[in-house]
This record gives sequence, C-alpha cells and structure tokens, in this order.
Amino acid sequence: MSETTTIPAPPEAKKVPTIRVHHGDTVTDPYEWLRDKESQEVLEHLHAENRYTDAVTADQEPLREAIFSEIKHRTVETDLTVPSRRGGFWYFTRTIEGEQHPIYCRVPVSAPESEAPESRSLDAWTPPEVQPGEPLDGEVTYFDTNAEAKPHAFYQLGGMSIDESGRLLAYCEDTTGDERHTLRFRDLTTGENLPETVEDVHGAAVLDPTGSRAYYMVADESWRPWRLYVHTLGTDASEDRLLLEITDEQLWSGFGVSSDKRELIILSGNSEYDESRLLDLTDPDAEPVLLISADRRLLHSVDPIELDGERKLLVTHNAGGPNNALSLTTAEALAAQRSEDPLDLGTTVLPHEDTVKLEGVTVTAAQVLVSARRDTVESVQLLSLDALRNVRDGGAAVPTSSLPGPGFEEELFTCAVTSAEHEAPLFRVLYTSWFTPPRIYDIPHAAPSDDGGDAAAPTPILRRETPVHDVDLSAYRATRIWAPGDGTAPDGSPVQVPVTVMHHRDVAPDGTNPTLVYGYGSYEMSMDPSFGIPRLSLLDRGIVFAIAHVRGGGELGRWWYEDGKKLTKTHTFSDFLSATDQLVEADWADPARIAALGGSAGGLLMGAIANMAPEKYTAIVAQVPFVDNLTSILDPDLPLSALEWEEWGNPIQDAEVYAYMKSYSPYENVRDTRYPAIAAVTSLHDTRVLYVEPAKWVQRLREHQQGEAPVVLKIEMDGGHGGASGRYESWKERAWDYAFLAHHLGAAERRF
Repeated sequence: MSETTTIPAPPEAKKVPTIRVHHGDTVTDPYEWLRDKESQEVLEHLHAENRYTDAVTADQEPLREAIFSEIKHRTVETDLTVPSRRGGFWYFTRTIEGEQHPIYCRVPVSAPESEAPESRSLDAWTPPEVQPGEPLDGEVTYFDTNAEAKPHAFYQLGGMSIDESGRLLAYCEDTTGDERHTLRFRDLTTGENLPETVEDVHGAAVLDPTGSRAYYMVADESWRPWRLYVHTLGTDASEDRLLLEITDEQLWSGFGVSSDKRELIILSGNSEYDESRLLDLTDPDAEPVLLISADRRLLHSVDPIELDGERKLLVTHNAGGPNNALSLTTAEALAAQRSEDPLDLGTTVLPHEDTVKLEGVTVTAAQVLVSARRDTVESVQLLSLDALRNVRDGGAAVPTSSLPGPGFEEELFTCAVTSAEHEAPLFRVLYTSWFTPPRIYDIPHAAPSDDGGDAAAPTPILRRETPVHDVDLSAYRATRIWAPGDGTAPDGSPVQVPVTVMHHRDVAPDGTNPTLVYGYGSYEMSMDPSFGIPRLSLLDRGIVFAIAHVRGGGELGRWWYEDGKKLTKTHTFSDFLSATDQLVEADWADPARIAALGGSAGGLLMGAIANMAPEKYTAIVAQVPFVDNLTSILDPDLPLSALEWEEWGNPIQDAEVYAYMKSYSPYENVRDTRYPAIAAVTSLHDTRVLYVEPAKWVQRLREHQQGEAPVVLKIEMDGGHGGASGRYESWKERAWDYAFLAHHLGAAERRF
C-alpha cells in the first residue's frame, strides 16, 4: 500500500442516538440523522466530506487526468450508430466531439421502398451508409440531447417512443437524478413541443400506434411503480385515466409492447413471481386483462404471437423447473383460469433443461428468437414457426439446446437481440466480448427447408464494429479459471466459481501482478462479456482485471442465483474471497497488491468482504454501495424496501432473516481492525441506494480503523444512481475510481 504523508482530519459527524428495536434486539445508531438531506447541517457535512476526499486524493490528480485522457483518446468521439428502420424512416444517433450527449437523427426511407414499407426484401432493410460528421440528404435532427441538457446540471432521458407514422415523439426527461420524469411530446413535422406535459412519470412512456394516446407509470412514495395511466393527446394531464393500480407493495410494475404493436404487455413482479396482463392498444377504451395472478407464485413472461391467423400466447415460465420452459396457449385460456389448480399453461414447446437457462423470447412474423444461457454464455437460438406448428399439432417438444443459431468463433462472448421489427426479413443482434468492441449484425430470417425442417442458420451480415482509436486489441488476453466454493451443485458436484481473468499479453502468471477483483452477485444479474475502453488503462499498467462470477448472479442458471440470496446470501461473499485466493494460487495476483471494486448490491459485497477479510485487499472502491441494507429493508416506507424482501428476506416478520442479515450487514459489522484504503462513491439524489448508507458507513469505518489507510466519501451532488450525466463526466468518474485503485496498488505508471 502506498503511504500518504499528510492526511487532514476527516469530517466527524456528531452522534445523535436513534434506537431500533426488532425481535427483541435493540440497536443504537448514532448516524441515522444524516438521512435528512434537506438539513443544512447534513449538506454542510457532505460538502466537508468532498473537501476531505479532494485533499486526501490530490496526489492522484495527474493519474486521473492521464486515465481520462487515455479513455478520451481511444474513443472515437464523433461517431454514430447503425440506422434502424421503423416505418418510413431510418433512425440513428450521432455523437460529436466535445458534446456530452447523443443527437437523435432520422432520414426517410428512399421512395421506392417507402411505397411498400411492408416489403420483406433484404434490400429494403439494408441501412444507408452514414459517415461520422457528414449529414445524409434529407437527414433531420429530431432531438438534440445536448441542447435539452444545457440548462440543467443533470439531464437523463428515461426513454423515447415514436408513433407508427413517425409524426409524434414522446420522451421522458429527468433533470435531478431522482428518476422522476417529465413526459413531453414533440410534433416531428414541425420540431415543436406540444404545450401539454405529465409530471412524475416513472421510466419511459409508450405511444399507441396512432400517436393519439400515451401510456405511462407513476411511482408511489417508496418509488415503486404501481399505477398505469393513459393520456389522451390534446387533453390536460389531470384528465388522464387510471387503468391499473397494484397495491401489493412487493410487486414492481412495468410494461412493454407486443412485437406487432397490438397489445401492451404489463408485468408486475419481483425476483420470485409475476402477475401478467394484456391491454388492447387498438381500442382506446380497453382495460387490462389479467392473465396469471401473483397468487400463482409463477415467475413468467408472456409474448403474443399470430400463428396461422390465430392469436396465441407464448409463456416463458418456471413451472417445470428453475431454468424455465416455453409453453403455447391463448390469453383467453389463461384469463379463464382464475381459480383452477393446477394452472394449465398449454402445450410445452421448449422443455426445462438442467444445463440451459431460457431467458426469454422475441416474436417476429418469420420465427421466434430464443435467448438462452449455457455454460455462462448467453446467445440467440432460432425457433421456426414450422417447429412451433408441429408442437401445437401434437409433436414432441423441442429442447432449446438443439435449436440452431448464429455461430461465433470466440469461446466467451455476448450475443443479444437489439432489434426485431415484426415484419422485417431480418433481425439485429449486438455481439461483443471482453476485447471485441460491440459489433452490429443483421441476420436474415431462415426460410423453411424444402423438406419442411429447419433451414441452416443464415450468415450474419456485419454492419459495423464500434471503432477504437490507437489501440492494438490483440495485445490483451481473457481466460477463465475456477475457484472452489462452499457446498454442492444440484448435480452433486462441488461448487466451482467462474473467474474471468483479463491481462496484457506481456503479463505472466508469476505471482507479482497487481490485481483488481470485481464482483456483483445479486438479482440474477450476470456479468457477461463486454468490451470496455476504460479497462484498458488498468491493463496497460500491468494490472490484472478479474471478475468473480459469484453466486447471486445468473451465470450458471437459476440455481446459481438462488444459492446466493436470502438465507444463502453469504455464499456471494465467500465466493468472492475464494476467487481472490484462487487468483493468488494460480499466480495471477501478488497477494500484497489486490484491490476490489463493486457497485450498488456489489457495494454491499465490498462492505462485507472488507469486514470479513480486510487483510486480503490493499484498496476497495464501493460505488453507490448498499451497505446499510438491514436498516433500509426494515423500513417499508423507504424507496424499494418492500420489493427487496424477495431478494434478501423479510427481517420485519422473520427473526431468522433479521439475525442473518444483521450478521453480514456491512455497517453493522464494522470492527476494530486494519482496513484497506476505502473509497465510497455515491450521489445525493440516488433513489435506489440512498447516499446516507455510505455516509454512515465511512463514519463507522473511521471510528474503528486501526491502520493508516484513508477512508473517503465522494458524493456527486447533482447525480443519480448512475452518477453524473454525460459521457465525459462518466469517463471522469471512471478515471477517479481507477486512479484511486491503481494508486494504492502501486501501479500508477503505464508499462505497455
């Protein structure tokens, strides 16, 4: 660890005892008063924390500037996305050097093609060649985020929706970071905004195909989306009609649109079960129709599909096993089963498999695109309509593992559907890996073979690879090692934790390397392969970048998640420590120079491993860390707390859950020991993990710190859960985190 010669006195918050009593356990919290962000005293304390952090890390400023400059230099700042066709327009975004935000553009489809927008020829769906910084004939900027953001310290779009004619734009904007949006409407024929607005919208809104109505969610006081409204264009928001109200505080509601734009798909759920509804978008007076209620305790999603003129429903569900199956039924059949037990989900199309996790499907007029995960890798498989018909007519179910799909050469990659217009002759995927910049492929739909079977998967058409400036990506390597975990897998074998190891090709496993270990491990979120320019700055300094794919994530299927939540949550932490040890055992890491990084629920992981094994780490950065999780989840009025019960357990009602959570809560388990250098990074307006959690945590860490390493709090006063807005500000934040870690690892200088 590097030594700091002069450290000013850190801010010391006063102690105001707050008593908490649950299950006969009395806890006194001296720092709970910091929760009041309207208090001038609290704000002054937070500003003092920032000043202290600036002073302590001042010697890291040159390193921060160097890393930021490297990110900026390697990024092609004036760039664009591949145009996507919708109706009579090609839509794409541009970025301009010096500008923080994207610019949204479109150009009309050429005349012969626009006369037949339903055309299924590949030529009609081949995007125009667009050059960075060079406008196309007929190109129009319909939304310049930079101009919209200019009056605000923070600006973020919650989402956009354009009607089928391309006439009306609905967009949601957040100007504080609290993710409560204002819904606005723009006439794209004039470029002028309509006078009407809707306030306090949660997330994105969706226009009906005609552009006459907008559907949106509103959150309750605990920031849980619970009410669905419809706004009729040309009327005041006070007249908006309430379509649905979900009073169950454990259900989070959201919606999407069916692939053919005919129905709104409404899901209300959590990590263990869902409630589904459909709403007819062609009928302005339609009401949501309940399909499967939350009482069924079924984790599922629904996707309408037209099959031989009949309206059917594909249901992805876990009724037959944790890795999901796909069934074919109708909305009417499900809606009619209000009390029948067991629930009849229709005909099984894709059965449950122990080694393949069915993540979901995307419906098109030509085939069904299946997202599946096997051996940690998520890819796209193709289910033909003929295969679907065969199962419908009594044929055998088709294993997901037997479906064809586009092939790629790399062993570890991510391939995901990004666009699949219902009537298009192709669909679009994004492909990336640890050292392959994002590639956009268009893949033609396979035509049925002459014998009625599945045709071979067509060859992907590469439309674009994200350019990277002045870097030889062949100089980097990614490999996979395995660390032993506690317990056994469902097949009875010992648990093995996958660990991704990234390094420069000239870094060898010789036991001398500074190493950064990253982890998350919650909500079944997988740390899938993805390219990142900022990461290269660490690798060029000889740092090994490792990702511990710990339990609580979804990399190895549903069981991997379930074995790292609720009363098995500590597996997440022990897996991370085992991964750290295995990096040493495999000679990738110098045991005296290991750092750790994680954010949000991964910040809880950082706090837990800091308490459990502080001696293993030289430095830790915890981004928007969930480090006072027990206090938060004990208060159902706080943002998202009740929703978290299905992830962590309910400590209000269950004494065992309370005791278990208290046993690992980072804030409640700080002890007298030599902690490594710790930086907690947060945002004042974060509604997901409140700033007060890291603010309290750093106070307690300093009280018990027995070593000389600094503990700092960096708080963004104008940001949200994702930090500050704008790409340059995001790069600066990443540079700050990486400089803190590289500094304490003794790896500030570039080696390659």
